Amino acid sequence: MISERLLTKFLRFELSRTLNLSPANIKMLPASKLEHDYLLYMHVPFCEQLCPYCSFNRFPFIEDQARSYFEHLREEMRMVASLGYAFPSMYIGGGTPTVLTDELCKTIDLARELFGISEVSCETNPNHLTPGIVGELEGRVQRLSVGIQSFDDGLLKQMQRYDKYGSGNDILKRLESISGIFPTLNADMIFNFPSQTREILEQDVCKVIDSAVNQTTFYALMTSPSVARSMKSTVGKVDYTREASYYELLNSELLKAFRPVSAWCFSRHGGDMIDEYIVDFEEYVGVGSGSFSHLDGSLYVNTFSLRQYNALISSGEMSVSQIRNFNRREQMRYRFMMELFGLKLDKQHFKETFGTSIERALWLETVFMKLAGAYDRNDEKNITLTPKGRYLLVVMMREFFSNLNNVRDQAREALAPDEILGLSQNAR
Repeated sequence: MISERLLTKFLRFELSRTLNLSPANIKMLPASKLEHDYLLYMHVPFCEQLCPYCSFNRFPFIEDQARSYFEHLREEMRMVASLGYAFPSMYIGGGTPTVLTDELCKTIDLARELFGISEVSCETNPNHLTPGIVGELEGRVQRLSVGIQSFDDGLLKQMQRYDKYGSGNDILKRLESISGIFPTLNADMIFNFPSQTREILEQDVCKVIDSAVNQTTFYALMTSPSVARSMKSTVGKVDYTREASYYELLNSELLKAFRPVSAWCFSRHGGDMIDEYIVDFEEYVGVGSGSFSHLDGSLYVNTFSLRQYNALISSGEMSVSQIRNFNRREQMRYRFMMELFGLKLDKQHFKETFGTSIERALWLETVFMKLAGAYDRNDEKNITLTPKGRYLLVVMMREFFSNLNNVRDQAREALAPDEILGLSQNAR
């Protein structure tokens, strides 16, 4: 697709400049602004096994280290509360947040007490869909997102997940066992693995439709230099030339049972979602090592070092290590991307925020999208997307988060040698 190739080249050039970070010399995040709505993101960077394609901040699970981390995480949340923040929603990502359910539940309970949180989304893996863990999360978590990636046994073996999490049929049975416990049960899937054929993808879609989940997210495979070697030796080299046709397949098949609620998330009931990529909130606060905050047009990145994170929190400081202040045009582009990723851009709200129309402010972007056939509706109030437009937003998000993965790689370069050694040994 010509429009995809042009967009990819443009974004890679622009984002390589936009996401250049500088060292931060601050002890606290900015205070809350009462007129703003925020989301709280909490990062738990521990995994029982490190997946070869994952670029998020993660470390091998060691229980004593993880318990100490959760204590510091709760202390950081108290610092955030002292800045006046309140959050209606919280997203807990990782890593694998459910590695210590007792610590996780204690942390969720404190977050509700401090911030008035009413809905919680939490990630987990299939081996944690047990009566004990699920029973503790019931009532505390409103959206449980299960990292499945694929139901195909061959792909699961390539991803080094088969031995740990079981076969595709085993995972389906575990999903069925918790049907109805959580208001939203989401299946996290990935498409465009190098060895994933159309037939494998079709089977994945059929199994999602027949499963107990009422929401599914099909992420385009994203990578970064830090995992390129492990990916090549396990799942293979990424090929973007077929990504558009795979996305077209997803749309045609998933829409038989689901409705799109973002460019890559689909719901059976079309209701509200709590998503890792924060569509419903312009600003968010991240707590934990390796988390990001987006506030007042600036991106704040917490240290990726567990040792430094614990030391800073213990000393009464927050752990921001890098910062990027976005200019006005960059903020407008971010708004354009995130609102369209959520399938509708409010043109009046854009004008109220930036004092100019989106056509005047981002004429190149809007003309490109129009000529590419991306708009389903473009009136004085809103912009909505065609299926082709939704795919172009997948491309934007793929490139944006691939560049964020590069930011994560830069942050990992500052890790102490023994922390880097622990990561490399566990990934073998």
